[in-house]
Amino acid sequence: MKILWFVFCTIFGMFVAISSYADLSTIVESEEPERIAPGFQFTEGPVWHPDGYLLFSDIPANSILKWTPDGKVETFRKPSGNSNGLTFDRQGLFIACEHGNRRVSRTEKDGAVVTLADRYSGKRLNSPNDVVVKSDGSIYFTDPPYGVEEDQRELDFQGVYRLVSDRTLTMLVDDFDRPNGLALSPDEKILYIADTNQKHVRAFDVQPDGTLKNDRVFAELKSDKPGGPDGMKVDTKGNLYVTGPGGTWVFDPTGKHLGTIVTPEEPANCAFGGKDNKTLFITAQTSVYCVKVKIPGVKVF
Repeated sequence: MKILWFVFCTIFGMFVAISSYADLSTIVESEEPERIAPGFQFTEGPVWHPDGYLLFSDIPANSILKWTPDGKVETFRKPSGNSNGLTFDRQGLFIACEHGNRRVSRTEKDGAVVTLADRYSGKRLNSPNDVVVKSDGSIYFTDPPYGVEEDQRELDFQGVYRLVSDRTLTMLVDDFDRPNGLALSPDEKILYIADTNQKHVRAFDVQPDGTLKNDRVFAELKSDKPGGPDGMKVDTKGNLYVTGPGGTWVFDPTGKHLGTIVTPEEPANCAFGGKDNKTLFITAQTSVYCVKVKIPGVKVF
């Protein structure tokens, strides 16, 4: 009887596992991510450079690293201001959220690193975390207090902001517990924002003036595994890839969970890249992983 019960549980378990990834098989080429760069302290903020390499942050190491497809890793910038989220603007200029400097910075064509935003209403930001740039050039970023000591905080809320070309900074939402990763839908009509402590992703309709309306919970990432939703990206079909408990959760545009790309280490962020933008790079604790996908990601610029 015990043997029959064991066989039943094994078959049932296999069925559940296969069922939970049945939809994911239409998204990824393989469910086994490859570790391409180990040995770091805490990796974050991956972004694919159009010249054909990956940049990512090692926050405690105060560094931005460069990985090339031949497997080489070298230091791109040190010190980095304890950078976290990285991206490019529509002119191809490098944008970084810097915990240590409590700012959003941009690297100009001459190599100068300038401050785009470090204060709101005269008070220092907490520690800008992640960032996305809209096609009109406006920059959206989150500002949780992960990178600042509590007694050093000047703002008593965790905001989501919009920054425009004249460096006007507008606070869009201030009721998040821990706003973290964010991403725009392919048509830029929806902004997704993770709230790590609440273990869900909220969605907002982006208005013509850049403000946000119609706040709703898009997806829940409830799990018995540690962690909550963190960095995220979208593919050209509107599927949302959210790093979270146990791996990178993939949701379709309606919020249906298609499955989870499991990594040996808890992931913190992800980015599309490669020649055809069909490689998903995942920063996870001490390593960087990648997995081939069937749908290209939305390009940064």
